[in-house]
Amino acid sequence: MSNKPQNTNNLFSEIKQLIEEARQNVAVVVNATTTVLYWNIGERINTEILDNKRAKYGKEVIKTLSDNLTEEYGRGWSQQQIRHCLRIAETFPNNEILYTLCRKLSWSHLRTIMYLKDDLRREF
Repeated sequence: MSNKPQNTNNLFSEIKQLIEEARQNVAVVVNATTTVLYWNIGERINTEILDNKRAKYGKEVIKTLSDNLTEEYGRGWSQQQIRHCLRIAETFPNNEILYTLCRKLSWSHLRTIMYLKDDLRREF
């Protein structure tokens, strides 16, 4: 009977580890999916609306889009967020490279990197 508490403790530890690993995997997938979403939004705006140029009407497009997305989905779609989406698509034009990066780095890290002025520092 003395093995039961030991077995229960081992079982608890093993299940706890499985839960923690699953949580970590979910966090990675959510981060990667969100980052790819932001990239797709930025890419779509850049190519279909702005024609890869910073047109004067771009500000109005960003404002209108931000207002519409905020009304539909709530907070999190500010004009600044839309500009982040544009920036990530400009900074990482190859979505395969972006996908690899976002599996390793959080959105916060990528946002910091994409605003570095020096290409060498950004690539490092």
